[in-house]
Amino acid sequence: MKSICTIGDLLLDVIVLPDRTLAPDSDTPATIRLAAGGQAANVAAWASALGASSRLICKRGTDTSSEMAVVELQRYGVEIRGPAVAGRAGVVVSIREQPSGRTMASDRGVSSLLDASEIDASWVGSCEVLHVSGYCLMAEPMAQAAIYAASHARRVSVDLASAHDIELLGAQTFTSRLEALRPDLAFATEAERAAVPGFDTSWVIKHGARGATFPEGFYPASVVEAIDSTGAGDALAAGYLVGGPELAMAAATQSVGLVGAMPPRSER
Repeated sequence: MKSICTIGDLLLDVIVLPDRTLAPDSDTPATIRLAAGGQAANVAAWASALGASSRLICKRGTDTSSEMAVVELQRYGVEIRGPAVAGRAGVVVSIREQPSGRTMASDRGVSSLLDASEIDASWVGSCEVLHVSGYCLMAEPMAQAAIYAASHARRVSVDLASAHDIELLGAQTFTSRLEALRPDLAFATEAERAAVPGFDTSWVIKHGARGATFPEGFYPASVVEAIDSTGAGDALAAGYLVGGPELAMAAATQSVGLVGAMPPRSER
């Protein structure tokens, strides 16, 4: 059985699927769901659902939102490590604009305050791969926490997470943190890859509805009716780490047919 450790956020996702375009100063009917989320949590849940043992390293709060996210993630068999501190959980509101697009408003709460001193190296060294959420590299002290964890990993992968956030932080700063992370593999959209032209490693490039390019080559996406694209890239990453390109594409295809970023519980 593959063993995968992830590091990053455990958040509460609020997924909003409006029946029609949101109307200002009015009420718009919508499907709304609450679920555990955060890029690292999503990958850990999908890895567990796909047959791996999985662990998440994160910092989390003690409020009701934090408790909800923890309980939800543990239902997928994910082992959670890291401190729980007084404070609020991170919350992300994801609003679908169309099946292939979404707008997110993010409050990361205490999650971005994870410090290297709060990580036990054995949490990482006992797993085959450490998967790093690119959001870890956007701010300190979490960037140094991720770099510390990576220094104890057998193998490291990273998802660049957001071209917009890389631009806001500065490509040079983000690239220097990537170099310190020393990933063996990076997941990115085309825009994210273009945002760090000076950095190279083995790449998985996500092309959205067209498919993905892996070190093994290009794999086209299946033609499906997409309900919600939230977390599809995380499902793809988990699938690739667990079983390669075919499993990656199957997981991503399944993900876009679901509401939210988590796998169906029947797949645990």
